[in-house]
Amino acid sequence: ALIIGAFAERIKFKGFLLFSVLWALIVYNPLAHWVWGGGWIGELGAIDFAGGTVVHINAGVSAIIMTILLGKRKGWNVKGEDPITPHNIPFVVIGTALLWLGWLGFNGASGLAADGVSANAILVTNIAAAAAALTWTLLDQIINKKPTVVGFCTGVVAGLVAITPAAGSTGVFGAFIIGITAGLICFWMVAYVKPRLGYDDSLDAFGVHGIGGIIGSILIGVFATQTITGEGGVQGALYGDWNQLWIQFIATIATIFYSAIMTWILFKVVDKLVGIRVSSESESVGLDISEHGE
Repeated sequence: ALIIGAFAERIKFKGFLLFSVLWALIVYNPLAHWVWGGGWIGELGAIDFAGGTVVHINAGVSAIIMTILLGKRKGWNVKGEDPITPHNIPFVVIGTALLWLGWLGFNGASGLAADGVSANAILVTNIAAAAAALTWTLLDQIINKKPTVVGFCTGVVAGLVAITPAAGSTGVFGAFIIGITAGLICFWMVAYVKPRLGYDDSLDAFGVHGIGGIIGSILIGVFATQTITGEGGVQGALYGDWNQLWIQFIATIATIFYSAIMTWILFKVVDKLVGIRVSSESESVGLDISEHGE
């Protein structure tokens, strides 16, 4: 679902389906095993409570590779001379609200128990989302002089993403800092890095999910605390264990490289088999009509 957001409006349905199935089998499944199924990343001692590496870094990095290989949407340009603006802001808000509520569920339930860790996960998930949303809104006000609803919603998602791997090991203080950091860095990625590099990531899958996942995954190594993980549990650099920061860094880098290389290979294979990019004419007509006839 995350990868789709990066290449919206320009991919063949056949290519999208085949790529999605192959990606789930060849990229997602092995990584999920490495982290959660007794694989080498889990054995290393890396922490990923609810999917920072497995879901967000994995999908976010895959999204940017797909975006670069597919190319930009027709008519999209970096300078904003002909911007493709959000056309239904109420839907953005409804979607964000559903995500926020659902996120409390999957972060809260990722410990597979209704206990103190679960309650903490729900609390810090909410705090990080709110902190990132407030940060993004303030940046919009300071830099653009106009706080926006879409910016607020994007900040919410950035905070939710960043706290996802850390929700089972980080307390309230860590959640505030992770949320603020995600708001700052993801804003910079979306507002400055994307226009500078000129890639067309339609819904900022890389700038928000990929980068947010990297932030959360690494900052576990700073803010993890035995107050949450229990006596003998993981703790971060802030509490004296610098080794955990190194472990999180290795897990993050490994995820980035595996996702990028395997996605590049899959793109080439699927493109040869069924093609991926729609024709210029199909794109102009719109994929609803050209790909689905409705």
